[in-house]
Amino acid sequence: MSDLQAKVTSVQALESFRSVLVLFLSKARPTLEEVTSEVSRTRQWLENDQRKFWEKELKHRKRELEHAQAELFSAMLSKISTASAAQQMAVHRAQRAIHEAEDKMRSLKKWERELETRTEPMVKLIEQMHGFLSSDMNKAVSFLTEIVKTLQSYADITVPGGGPAPAQANVEAEATPVATPEAKPE
Repeated sequence: MSDLQAKVTSVQALESFRSVLVLFLSKARPTLEEVTSEVSRTRQWLENDQRKFWEKELKHRKRELEHAQAELFSAMLSKISTASAAQQMAVHRAQRAIHEAEDKMRSLKKWERELETRTEPMVKLIEQMHGFLSSDMNKAVSFLTEIVKTLQSYADITVPGGGPAPAQANVEAEATPVATPEAKPE
């Protein structure tokens, strides 16, 4: 067994550390949850809101193209040359609008894949960190609480002879690990 010892000179320092740790945990967990939530909201925005918007916009622009083509066709049948130039420009403008909407849809699909690829490793790390803060750090806070209680009860022990333990405000205690029974060979 090794000679591990702890020399505690201030229970107040442990209490202070524990309270700072609790404060840190109360701020860190919501921050990590907010980051994860923001990634989720962005994914939702891309996959639902933007997709629906551009699908609707593409349908609208196709209807406008059909309308412009119908007007051009009517003008060509009636042999009105001045009106057909304006209608031809309207058809070209509608075609460009459709190409723009199709480009937006392709961009949207690309960014849906990119978002997943870029954020997934970081989100996993954030979730691991959140798990660490939620479980391991809560255990650490509980452990520190128990240590403080133990040290305070040690400081409250009266020395045989009638006096209190030396230095109750600053407790000097040497803590040695408890020997664990070794497994006996069978």
